[in-house]
Amino acid sequence: MNENDFKLEPIAIIGMSCRFPNAENIDEFWQNLKNGIDCISEIPDDRWDKNLFFSENQEIGKMNTKRGGFLKSIDSFDANFFGISSEEADSLDPQQRLLLEVSYEALENANLNIKSLRGKKVGVFIGISSIDYGQTYFTNPNKINMYSISGSTKSVASNRISYFFDFKAPSISIDTACSSSLTAIHLACQSLRVNESKLAIVGGVNIIISPLITIGFSQAQATSPDGKCGAFSDSANGMVRGEGCGIVILKPLSQALKDGDNILSVIKGSAVNQDGQTNGLLAPNVEGQKDVIKSALEYSNVKPEEMDFIETHGTGTVLGDPIEAKALGEILSVNRTKICKIGSVKTNIGHLEAGAGIAGLIKTVLCLNKGYLVPSLNYENPNPYIDFDNLKLIVQTKLEKLED
Repeated sequence: MNENDFKLEPIAIIGMSCRFPNAENIDEFWQNLKNGIDCISEIPDDRWDKNLFFSENQEIGKMNTKRGGFLKSIDSFDANFFGISSEEADSLDPQQRLLLEVSYEALENANLNIKSLRGKKVGVFIGISSIDYGQTYFTNPNKINMYSISGSTKSVASNRISYFFDFKAPSISIDTACSSSLTAIHLACQSLRVNESKLAIVGGVNIIISPLITIGFSQAQATSPDGKCGAFSDSANGMVRGEGCGIVILKPLSQALKDGDNILSVIKGSAVNQDGQTNGLLAPNVEGQKDVIKSALEYSNVKPEEMDFIETHGTGTVLGDPIEAKALGEILSVNRTKICKIGSVKTNIGHLEAGAGIAGLIKTVLCLNKGYLVPSLNYENPNPYIDFDNLKLIVQTKLEKLED
């Protein structure tokens, strides 16, 4: 395979918006990144009794942490603005509410005439996996009404956006766990390249309402007891769950240039694969990760040694971090004369699961636009299972101006 095998249309990012822990918008998110703010907090009282479900000794039915990345409010929603009755709004998963609001804001950020998009080939691709709201809602049969199914079903999350704006291109909810929103990006780019969509709204969302999933992760010893995501650090002791929503607006680069859009960044290529069989259903695989990195670089016509910074998955787990670093390093270190810098937004806001990838993408776009790399937090000493020198990697731990 050589650089002439693929000639993919680059995809422009022309708008974006977000709601992340301690950040109601893009500007606040950038300030937190630039200033190295840890946005992890104690579990809010309106979610569940954190003391009732907490156990330092990992008792059955308990969790080992009281912390996570939470939004300031998930119950405020202007239902009338979106033509939704109060009765239907009561049955609406907060994830669907957030997606409507943040999608609208992203279209505004792209300086698009929203009314002129009605009936057009605008695709919607949303990463979503949480079913907390539905699980909670359906425990009481007396609360179930005509809106309950549509209000809590994942497939409707993307379709509600298309319905409200009257968009006519594909409208797809994607659940590939932690990779959901990046898989959504990949599928949206493919749709744009074959002219199936002329414009795409793409992103991911995650809201934490129930303690059940956190209990499950704790029982698997996957969560950090102190609520600190120490990606690639010797202090790494587990993931930190987080919630939020991020949306980007995509358009083929040639069309964006023709339309005079404000181009924030360009996606040159992407790739998706699966590890196949590993030593466990949830265990990552070095060779699988190397294959997808190599494919993404080839589709982008980018040489490994040209990469200066990688926004990683970086969950802060003992198993995952060394595997990811090894896969990256073995691909990127070939013919490399300078160290490649890596970082993880999860150290700021936690692991947004289905929304994790879009948070990392928005962070990277902001770094490119502002001209700075931002610090990855909770890192003092390197993970002893990662050979940083031979892999030619280094964790970005300070605010640093990008080289021209």
